[in-house]
Amino acid sequence: MWKIIVLTVGVILTGILLFILFHKSPEEQAGDAVETFYTYEQNADFTDSWEMFHPYMKERFAKTHYLQDRAHVFMDHFDVETFGFTVGSAAEMEDWQPDDEEELIEVVYKVPVEMHYEGKYGNFTLVQNVFATEVDGEWTILWDYKQH
Repeated sequence: MWKIIVLTVGVILTGILLFILFHKSPEEQAGDAVETFYTYEQNADFTDSWEMFHPYMKERFAKTHYLQDRAHVFMDHFDVETFGFTVGSAAEMEDWQPDDEEELIEVVYKVPVEMHYEGKYGNFTLVQNVFATEVDGEWTILWDYKQH
C-alpha cells in the first residue's frame, strides 16, 4: 500500500516538475514569436514572416507588395545581404491599439528589437518596438502606427 502511495506521489511530483521546467510564460512565448519573425526576415524568407502578421498587418500590406518592398528597401537601398538582431524582454500591455483608428487589442506583449546592419551607408542599428499577441491560438506580429 505504501509503495503505491509513494509511487503515485512521485509521478505527480515528476509531472509538476516537468510542467514547470518546460512551460513557457506568455512573455517568453511572445519573445519567441518575435525571434521567429526576425529570423525569417534575416533569411529573406518574407513569405513566412508575412504569414506571422496579425490580420491588421495583413490588411496594411498585401502579401506580394510586402515581399517585394521588404526585400527592395533593406537589401537594395541599404545594400545589405542580411542583418543581425537582438530581441529584448517582452512586457505585457493591456488595451493597446496599432493605430489611433483601430480597435483595442485586449492583451499584447511589447518586445524591443534591435536590427544591426552593415551596408553601403556604414554600420547602423534600427530599434523598433514590436508587438505580439495571440489570434486563434497562434502568435502574431504587429507594428505601432499611432501618431506620437
